[in-house]
Amino acid sequence: MMLADLSFAIHITAPIFCILGLGIFFKRRGLITDDFARIGSELVFKVTLPCLLFVKLVVTDFRHFLPTQLVFYAVVSTLAVYFLLERFASPRIADHRDRGVFVQGVFRGNLGIIGLAYCLSAFGEQVVPIASIYLAFVTTLYNVLAVITLTRHQEQSTNGKRTQFIINGIVKNPLILAIAAGVGLSLSGIAVPRIILNTGSYFAQMTLPLALLCAGASIRLREFQTSPPLYWAMACKLFLVPLLVTAGGVAIGLRGESLGVLFLMFSAPAAAVSYPMAQAFGANHHLAAAIIAATSLGSIVSSTLGIFLLRVFSLI
Repeated sequence: MMLADLSFAIHITAPIFCILGLGIFFKRRGLITDDFARIGSELVFKVTLPCLLFVKLVVTDFRHFLPTQLVFYAVVSTLAVYFLLERFASPRIADHRDRGVFVQGVFRGNLGIIGLAYCLSAFGEQVVPIASIYLAFVTTLYNVLAVITLTRHQEQSTNGKRTQFIINGIVKNPLILAIAAGVGLSLSGIAVPRIILNTGSYFAQMTLPLALLCAGASIRLREFQTSPPLYWAMACKLFLVPLLVTAGGVAIGLRGESLGVLFLMFSAPAAAVSYPMAQAFGANHHLAAAIIAATSLGSIVSSTLGIFLLRVFSLI
């Protein structure tokens, strides 16, 4: 039985690890360039991933299905993690420019690419509606909290800049717009023409392979650096936060797909967008890059271990 559970866990994360590894390999061989990885990631974020979310959500009946308990708990947990990091962890980091980067690197996960890939690998396409609603609410919260923590730890902070980044991060986010359109059309009962759904499905099928290849190609091993904030960010992001949040989910009665989505989303590596945001706010973007690279590789191990334990205890 234990071997079957271990095999299940490995089969979830191994394909993702392999495609990430191929992205690194192709980059070294020159088959993927920095420009390809950048443009490919932008295509995923602005076109193919929104298509995937839209075509799955528009055919879901949200009048009889909404993962309210999961989403509410995820939002509360994200806020709790953020406030604990700001109150107890960041003041212990000596360099002021590292504090916001550390906080963002721990609470903000790569939900749209790695988190969703984990969920699809574990539960198949039937999990997309649950994961998408989760993604919509939590991604919106991520944008707000990331801007607040990076602004808070600036040498000179301006409320105008903070407000502008928060508004732009929400109203211009293609994932949030696609989710809102899909859910809105589903609730309205308006039939979407089959040709639009079929076209969107073709784009949707490109999403995960292209996203993971570009994510792998974007990992730069030279960005690993020896620093206590990096090690603490890795420990919190890969082990401590997923463990505590998942234990709380078990305590409130989450099981099966809902618990699996919760764990896999919280165990996803630091979001790639953490790097440009750190740069924009004058924070330590080198530390941001190191956290992204380290957690992207480390999450394969921590996610496999977590899924294995959840299966052993018959929780998913």
